Amino acid sequence: MPPTLASLVHHSALKLTVRAGEDRLDVPVRWVHASELADPVPYMEGGELLLITALKLDAEDPKAMRRYVKRLVGAGVVGLGFAVGVNYDEIPKALVDTAAEEGLPLLEVPRRTPFLAISKAVSAAIAADQYRSVTAGFAAQRELTRQALTAGPEGLLAALASQVDGWAALYDASGAVVATAPEWAGRRAARLTADVQRLRERPAPASSVVGGPDNEDRVELHSLGTGRRPKAALAVGTAAALGTAERYAVHSAIALLTLTTERSRSLQAAEQRIGAAVLRMLLAGQPDHARAVAGDLFGGLLDAPFRVIVGEGTGADRDPLGGLAEVMESAAARSGEAVLVVTEGPQGSHPPERLVVLAVDGGAAVEACREYAAALEAERTSSDVQEQGGDDGPVVGLSAPAGPIAAAAAYKQAEQSLSVARRRGRVFVEHEQLAAGSVLPLLADDAVRAFADGLLRPLSEHDATGRGDLVASLRAWLSRHGQWDAAAADLGVHRHTLRYRMRRVEEILGRSLDDPDVRMELWLALKATAAAE
Repeated sequence: MPPTLASLVHHSALKLTVRAGEDRLDVPVRWVHASELADPVPYMEGGELLLITALKLDAEDPKAMRRYVKRLVGAGVVGLGFAVGVNYDEIPKALVDTAAEEGLPLLEVPRRTPFLAISKAVSAAIAADQYRSVTAGFAAQRELTRQALTAGPEGLLAALASQVDGWAALYDASGAVVATAPEWAGRRAARLTADVQRLRERPAPASSVVGGPDNEDRVELHSLGTGRRPKAALAVGTAAALGTAERYAVHSAIALLTLTTERSRSLQAAEQRIGAAVLRMLLAGQPDHARAVAGDLFGGLLDAPFRVIVGEGTGADRDPLGGLAEVMESAAARSGEAVLVVTEGPQGSHPPERLVVLAVDGGAAVEACREYAAALEAERTSSDVQEQGGDDGPVVGLSAPAGPIAAAAAYKQAEQSLSVARRRGRVFVEHEQLAAGSVLPLLADDAVRAFADGLLRPLSEHDATGRGDLVASLRAWLSRHGQWDAAAADLGVHRHTLRYRMRRVEEILGRSLDDPDVRMELWLALKATAAAE
């Protein structure tokens, strides 16, 4: 602990006597300063013990002493040492009374005790305290390192919480709580998710303090990682501000957790190359070779049905795919799943232009992808984003469940889903939605409508002359699957009239309605033009 007024009073060599402020002697002393100025406040920083002989003070004037003492208290002076036997044989009553009223500790310094002795005592105590803090910090560093090597991040957090006499929590890249120590701190840590996410938006390394005297604890948040995007975050909750030894412990924990959560760039690059090789072999129809290359790194992923996720990013000012990849990788890590993530794009491009992911069907990574996309969808459809024209972000397609043999088909399904998502202005589309839904939304495309307009234009131009209603007649006939009587009844005409109109359709288009492909194209063209109306 740093020196206090109480420790100086109990120092046997100093022989100090307390004359006022007996109940405030536990205040730490940051330094000792001797000054005979009538107003030494401009030269004070707060936390000092001021030593005087009252050479230039009228210490017997109550008004003068009241002004003097109030100035000292306002400047943060923690105590006043008055040397007797120099200018005054004893401390004047005016100063004693004022110090007692203002709560300023007043110490009587005997003539045989030089001010230098008090300064040396305080300096020695501060140095000893700093040495103890440094020694304790090194001891904490050794213990944290041992825990990190033997018990992992959980053991490190437990040691850190003990060192700071508080609690600690580790968050992953998505802001989710990974581990806490002690266990009861989990609820407190979960309440800081929004603060952690805001911290991740700042350039690394970043830190912030939340909470304070009015809350149950003071919490420091620190980002972890050496890259542009933090890999994790550390929260440390204590009842008060950290001391020197505790600060050493926190800094050691940050360094160790960075080492355990931030893999080397070369290792990341190697895993990327292995993942890309496994993906290429799967898409080439070589599942056995892919399994051999995957080994323990991705082998478990190929033993169960998986999904293929293909994402593309839009927006030049940020990394639209980085957040999606982090969310899926974090979810997979928490659940112990394997996940294969491959980024594609020009060499050295940042952000990547395309993301391909293989994730366990029904696993945490796929669910995290759905939740992330749903949140982006809600944000994109909000009024604020629409006003800003905000369509930046990932566009994602998800395949149906597949195995290694059907990986190429699953990849194609994911690309089809991606194409539909892009065309519909959606963030995320699953292949099952396409199979279970209607084909009609797919006709909402400029190229399809242009084809439909071109195919039906001769009939529309004929109808515009008032010589018949060929388009409506064609629609009724196709909707009745070529049944003349039913279609004629729908139109309110004789079936011979309808037969004549259908012959005119064939003549104008130069195509036979007996051809099922022609019927299909005409029906889709009619649907496309109806959807555009």
